[in-house]
Amino acid sequence: MATELIRGLEYLRDVPKSRERPRRKRRSRGAIVLLLTIILAAAIYVEVRRLVPVLEGTGCRAVVGSETYALDPQQASIAATIAGVAHKQSMPEGAVTIAYATALQESKMHNLHYGDMDSVGVFQQRPSEGWGTTQELEDPIYATTRFFEALVKVHGYLKLPVYQAAQDVQRSADGTAYIQYEQMGGELADVFTGQRAHGVSCWSSAPRKRTDLAAADSELTRTFGSIPEQHADPAGRPLVQLSVPQSPAGWEIAIWLVTHAAGYGIHEVRYGGYQWQPSTGFHGWTKDAGPPPPGVLQLS
Repeated sequence: MATELIRGLEYLRDVPKSRERPRRKRRSRGAIVLLLTIILAAAIYVEVRRLVPVLEGTGCRAVVGSETYALDPQQASIAATIAGVAHKQSMPEGAVTIAYATALQESKMHNLHYGDMDSVGVFQQRPSEGWGTTQELEDPIYATTRFFEALVKVHGYLKLPVYQAAQDVQRSADGTAYIQYEQMGGELADVFTGQRAHGVSCWSSAPRKRTDLAAADSELTRTFGSIPEQHADPAGRPLVQLSVPQSPAGWEIAIWLVTHAAGYGIHEVRYGGYQWQPSTGFHGWTKDAGPPPPGVLQLS
């Protein structure tokens, strides 16, 4: 009797264990399924973000550390132009930051043909206030030149908060509005002034225009000033080689070419051991197996 009672107690003791094992297994499987679901969702999210610009067909991006800024082609080309004009006028990176914060607030960095009252252009400057004619102000190079000419007259502008320096130039109704673009302006200035190698790329699925390197070279000179030792490829190919300063100035020029490539039919830019092509622009610059010599920028 005692033996049977002991066996019965052992049976009752074992019953919960036999019921717990399946539950533990189910919990374990559930955790694995949840983990796999999270990983799959993250992978899908990354892939969608990668494909969206490609599906849109055209665009640009600026990568600054862990931050990526999506820009449309006009925004990217204007950002590169502002940096180029700053280079020509020997303006520091801080001045570019102020210009970007201003342009982002005033026009979202677009060359507008309209605005409040008679305001036009990237900085929404007014012909009636002596900035220039409407036609002149709709030229980003001219508009930027005038902006920097006014900025250097602001005493100690580099020591002022970005929004205050911008307001001292613009005299807008609400100068604090520039604050929201201070960080973005600073990070874009860092990459578009060439401080970060191969930090800007553009892509386009549109049919490429007829290559006009002479026009590209002319506009590049108008933006940056004279770039020495320009010469065509001896083999007679549609190729231009520029003798440019070592980075960051060299990357500043390379970025300008990439952001203006669609307008001039440029299909390749090579500099600093890297090369860019429109077909792979979204994926960024790739390593160049046969790069031009140091200090030489090649476009074709």
